[in-house]
Amino acid sequence: MKEHWGLKPVDCITYLALVVLTVTTLITRPPNPHGGTLLVKYGCLAFFLTVFWWLDRGQVRIGRPLHILYPVVFIPIIFDSFANLLPWASPILLDDRLIQMDRVLLGVDPTVWIEPIIHPVLTELLTWAYACYYFLPIVLLLSLYLKGKQSAYDRAIFGIVLCFYVSYVGYFLVPAVGPRFTLTHLQTVDLHGIFAADTIRDTLNYLERFKQDAFPSAHTAVVLVVLFYAWQFSRGLFWAFLPVVVALIFSTVYLRYHYVIDVLVGILLAGPCVVLERMVTAYWQRK
Repeated sequence: MKEHWGLKPVDCITYLALVVLTVTTLITRPPNPHGGTLLVKYGCLAFFLTVFWWLDRGQVRIGRPLHILYPVVFIPIIFDSFANLLPWASPILLDDRLIQMDRVLLGVDPTVWIEPIIHPVLTELLTWAYACYYFLPIVLLLSLYLKGKQSAYDRAIFGIVLCFYVSYVGYFLVPAVGPRFTLTHLQTVDLHGIFAADTIRDTLNYLERFKQDAFPSAHTAVVLVVLFYAWQFSRGLFWAFLPVVVALIFSTVYLRYHYVIDVLVGILLAGPCVVLERMVTAYWQRK
């Protein structure tokens, strides 16, 4: 993929995301006590991105891998920062509306309705599948990078990062914590595995300080985008990912992280992200 002054599409959208988050942080001050820390954090990310770009453009040996792989580190840092931003930017939870949408669509609360199929073995398997969300994008990107498929890598990482950022917009527009918090009074069966499921769940709960990320289901949208690029550029990984992705999407409701409406919107979100990536890539190449 051609580059403008050494910048890639993923760089431009990352700069844009940091600008938007900086402006949002400024708007939430002074009530938000974390505003100063957030401004420093977003400023540092922009600084390091600029340094990585400069090193790469100057053909410094370490510059290329840093410039190519930085989103793998930036995405979790940005996501974690929402714990100190979104409660002041969008303080009103909208879980009630999402619950009502599920009831209108299905006539039931899905996490309650599927309780008869809950089993420790199934819970164990689906917990592992759910956790794969954090590794599937990295496995795909590293595979493309190590194979020297630079153009495919640029396309895949831009599409995946774009999907993350669009999902983040949903968190601010429709903040919700999900059925694991809002429907506990209706649940009658606990979710326990047979080996490490409980440990995985507790670890993720501890590491993910930000909880208002139910809508849309980024787990669904991102893994579908990853699956698309695996089909495009690495069929072997596609067939390896496919059963994991199917189980992962089902696990989002089974494990009570998401409402069904979250998953449906996540499915609908994946397609436009891929289309927009193709449009931007075509424009970038023409320029």
